[in-house]
Amino acid sequence: MSFFSRNEKKYISRYWKEVKVGDFVQLRCNEIIPADILLLSSSDPDGLCHIETANLDGETNLKQRQVVRRFLELDSEFDPLKFTSVIECEKPNNDLSRFQGYIVHKSGKKDGLFKENLLLRGCTIRNTEEVAGIVIYAGHETKALLNNNGPRYKRSKLERQMNADVLWCVLILLIMCLFSAIGHGLWVWQYAEKKKPIFDLPGPDGKYLSPVLASVYLFLTVIIVFQVMIPISLYVSIEIVKICQVYFIHQDKDLYDEETDSQLQCRALNITEDLGQVQFIFSDKTGTLTENKMVFRRCTVSGIEYSHDDNAKRLAMYQEPDSEEDEAAPKGGTLSQRDSICSHQSIKVIHRSQSTKTHRRTGSRAEAKRASILSKHTAFSSPMEKDITPDPSLLEKVNECAKHLEVMRSHEQPLSHLSPELCDIFDFFIALTICNTVVVTAPNQPRQKVDRFELKSPVKTIEDFIRRFTPSRLTSGSNSSSSSSLATSKSMHRFGVLSSTSTDSTLLKLEEKLTYSAQMNNNGYSSQQGRTAVGSGPGEGELRYEAESPDEAALVYAARAYNCSLVGRLSDQVSVELPHLGTLSFEVLHTLGFDSVRKRMSVVVRHPLTDEINVYTKGADSVIMDLLLPYDPWGKHQKKIQSKTQNYLNLYAVDGLRTLCIAKRVLSKEEYACWLKSHLEAESSIENREELLFQSALRIEKNLHLLGATGIEDRLQDGVPETIANLRKAGLQIWVLTGDKQETAVNIAYACKLLDHDEEIITLNTFSNSSELLIFPVLNLLQAVTKSLLIRSNIQGTRLIVLGLVIDGRTLAYALEPTLEDKFLALAKRCRSVLCCRSTPLQKSMVVKLVRDKLKAMTLAIGDGANDVSMIQVADVGVGISGQEGMQAVMASDFAIPRFRHLEKLLLVHGHWCYSRLANMVLYFFYKNAMFVALLFWYQFYCGFSGSSMVDQWYLIFFNLLFSSLPQLITGVLDKDVPAEVLITVPQLYKSGQNMEEYKPHMFWMNMIDAMYQSLVCFFIPYFTYYDSDVDIFSWGTPITTIALFTIMLHLAIETKTWVSILLFFFVALVYNASCPVCHPPSNPYWTMERLMGDPMFYFTCIISPVVALLPRFLYRTLQGTLFPTQLQLGRQLSKLSPQNRTQLLTKLNVRRQTQSFADSFSPIKDLSAIFKRIRFSNNY
Repeated sequence: MSFFSRNEKKYISRYWKEVKVGDFVQLRCNEIIPADILLLSSSDPDGLCHIETANLDGETNLKQRQVVRRFLELDSEFDPLKFTSVIECEKPNNDLSRFQGYIVHKSGKKDGLFKENLLLRGCTIRNTEEVAGIVIYAGHETKALLNNNGPRYKRSKLERQMNADVLWCVLILLIMCLFSAIGHGLWVWQYAEKKKPIFDLPGPDGKYLSPVLASVYLFLTVIIVFQVMIPISLYVSIEIVKICQVYFIHQDKDLYDEETDSQLQCRALNITEDLGQVQFIFSDKTGTLTENKMVFRRCTVSGIEYSHDDNAKRLAMYQEPDSEEDEAAPKGGTLSQRDSICSHQSIKVIHRSQSTKTHRRTGSRAEAKRASILSKHTAFSSPMEKDITPDPSLLEKVNECAKHLEVMRSHEQPLSHLSPELCDIFDFFIALTICNTVVVTAPNQPRQKVDRFELKSPVKTIEDFIRRFTPSRLTSGSNSSSSSSLATSKSMHRFGVLSSTSTDSTLLKLEEKLTYSAQMNNNGYSSQQGRTAVGSGPGEGELRYEAESPDEAALVYAARAYNCSLVGRLSDQVSVELPHLGTLSFEVLHTLGFDSVRKRMSVVVRHPLTDEINVYTKGADSVIMDLLLPYDPWGKHQKKIQSKTQNYLNLYAVDGLRTLCIAKRVLSKEEYACWLKSHLEAESSIENREELLFQSALRIEKNLHLLGATGIEDRLQDGVPETIANLRKAGLQIWVLTGDKQETAVNIAYACKLLDHDEEIITLNTFSNSSELLIFPVLNLLQAVTKSLLIRSNIQGTRLIVLGLVIDGRTLAYALEPTLEDKFLALAKRCRSVLCCRSTPLQKSMVVKLVRDKLKAMTLAIGDGANDVSMIQVADVGVGISGQEGMQAVMASDFAIPRFRHLEKLLLVHGHWCYSRLANMVLYFFYKNAMFVALLFWYQFYCGFSGSSMVDQWYLIFFNLLFSSLPQLITGVLDKDVPAEVLITVPQLYKSGQNMEEYKPHMFWMNMIDAMYQSLVCFFIPYFTYYDSDVDIFSWGTPITTIALFTIMLHLAIETKTWVSILLFFFVALVYNASCPVCHPPSNPYWTMERLMGDPMFYFTCIISPVVALLPRFLYRTLQGTLFPTQLQLGRQLSKLSPQNRTQLLTKLNVRRQTQSFADSFSPIKDLSAIFKRIRFSNNY
């Protein structure tokens, strides 16, 4: 990095940490930006700078940044010594999508500053040789570091329950200490002043302690002796176990994606057990359930539909090429053509599963890595997305249109001589090519300055006016790039400030020249028809399209398939190569970017053949259709085209395609001049600029002429239907929250088995605040139907009806109001599937929060885009997918997975294991600590409650540190109560975590009672064994310690599958007793264990005591598992079968699951026990 030194008057090298606000910095290509820098100079002739934001948001496509307007007009090279302007901007904040401020020049003029002028720290300079700028924010005040808050802290459900039980342990400890203190006071009080025991020594003043003071001292003493009751070590042990669990999850090869060379990431270490207790899953659709690889599938132009059947065959038979040679080979297929007109019945699981299976990658790791590298180099550029097979009839019309245009241009004939259909086809592909923000790059070829053309046309004056003041694009009010929205275009524009006086005077001159222009050109062509000075670019194969969204890339590749190629883009010019016409350059006057409110984007260009000012618009059909010209000159013909187009759009949606409408508008010069005046005023406004620009866009995006529509296919990811089916059988309720239109979302839901054809679908759509009128009748009807079916099911065995709910965004907004949210939730609870369409990011988070707070349910949200971040953060468990839309979702998530299908094993296997291990570990810690403390408590009855201990101090220390904690750590990390294959095959076993079967509130008290009983056995059997003997205290206390450890280890073996040896205790005891002759005088533990191991009575007590202590628990587990087994216990018994019998049982379960209807499979497998008993019975003979 080069920093400008005022002393040396040149750029010198400097470390990042030395950069300060106000420093001038010079950067070169491929250098990382060290601070937030205002762009003042660029080697690009148009003042552009391309940056890659992969380090910031994970997006590999290039973004454009623009030099501050007035510095772009400098005739000489930028000199930092001549910089005299004053910059005022907003305070440092973490909003990456916004930057506001202005720069005051020496002349007193102001220029607005926007995010398009700011280079953010962490981004990389690309395709630009050299840039210079001034540091605005540095160090920890940069937007990148302000966004780097680290992983969020969440407390798991199990941890919250554990904390409550720890408080009960504190209360039990205080009760035991208080009881001991009272007992000691009574014991001291029974001795009169003259009858003091010989071991009770007076104080320095010769007086004995009073009973009350002795009780206080004893209370503090026994707190120290009994402090093991509070499981402090449990928190440390849990953190160690969770780290080890995460390590083994990372090592799972099934959670590795070879295609993207990525694996699971755990960004939150403290909620792994929540993965085993999830009840609701909220999922995005685009990029999460689908691949977010937008493939051009079909289109309609001028009311005529082009089904692209050859392209459908290519997609159906598509597989990733195994070699570079295969990529060049043509792809074909043998599948039968699909009809152009489809219906609900055409969306079948077989078709989807076949499509996804053929798309499964089977190449080697090296091939997958190579494909990953290529995809990272240029986003949205896989062969499946690029290699589009054109429709023959449409391609013939495009060529025919190009020939006509060439003839008409040579004879200087107006475009009005072209037929309306060919005009629409020409404008349709022009709109697909230029109505976007795609950056065109070519390797090994520098960007060159495009010559400006001297025209005496009035339009030239408008261009000069715009170029001189503000060729702008409307900034989007929302930065979130919705995965389910249409092509998201981020603003990359220059803004300027113009006083109203200068604006009025300039526009008056414009009007005079516009009148003169109308008299000059009457045939529709400019005097410079051959505006093709842009040299033919590099070969088409060398061009790279850097798109901001897969939708944009799909449309540009579709246009290229019809020989309408985007070959160059500058800040105010787009070059398009057409057949027979060569390269045409469209002057870009304005770009009105996409936002989630308008749901469309537009470009205002000057047509190179007619000099007309055209507005090309693409967007959602729901908004474009409302903006069409009401009284079209074509009359009934145009209305017929609109009707046909709407029908085709409905069919596309039924087929699960994402739809876009393409339209245009031709502006008269008077209309444009009038709009331009208000637009410039909006840009020059300091307050409410975004709202004014929004209104300005609405004024020009009306009275549109419909050109056609497109259908883009977003393919399902591999294994999505199977994953959703298994998750639902596991008791998980899956809600899909998407921004797509309702028809598209519904058909994708059918394809991925979220909705089933046997379900009754409830659809809620309203255009006013009348959701209450929809929800209340539906609820009343459901109550009546449910009551009737329950009665019939008791009499005739009728199966209950299965419901699905579909609700659009507008209705959802009303349903989430405080007066209706309870009713909406009551309705949604009765439905097996819920699909929310056209929902905004805020609505997604509100739905998740509503379910989480009202139902007190464990929620999981999964998504892949920036619009899913709020939903992911609100949920108890947030899962991000590193997909085509960047890394925003991953950075905000608790877990990140490569594919949606990996969610199945993450929850059903690793989630179950983590919850089961930690639940048993917590209960075990409470149990063992309570049991050991109870041994010390019983001894207080025989030592005058003096706080003495019959256990050696080192054993007390090593009890929690080594003897009892280490086995549980091993079990907590490695124990697998049920094998992975059983958990996947029988997903109903996951319900044990949802129902908290491993750690219910009453289990804490059952363990406490069991600990008290076992401690009584382990204390009094040795007590009566050695009663009235001459053994010393350690010769009696060591057997008690040994028996307690035996009992604790066997207790652990009953509850888990992992057995841990007790030999460690004997090794430590033998070494310690042999090497410590005078450790605790006057008592002496020397050779204690060695003497005991030669005593048969020691072995007798070590055998009989654990058996008596554990007999009640063992009998309970045996009887309960035999007579009333839970599904989890049956699953555990499967692991004890031989591999042959286990395979036999799992095969029967698979057959039963396949033959069951989808609704029946939602209920638990009730005959699992019967099948298991038959197999066990057959083994006996």
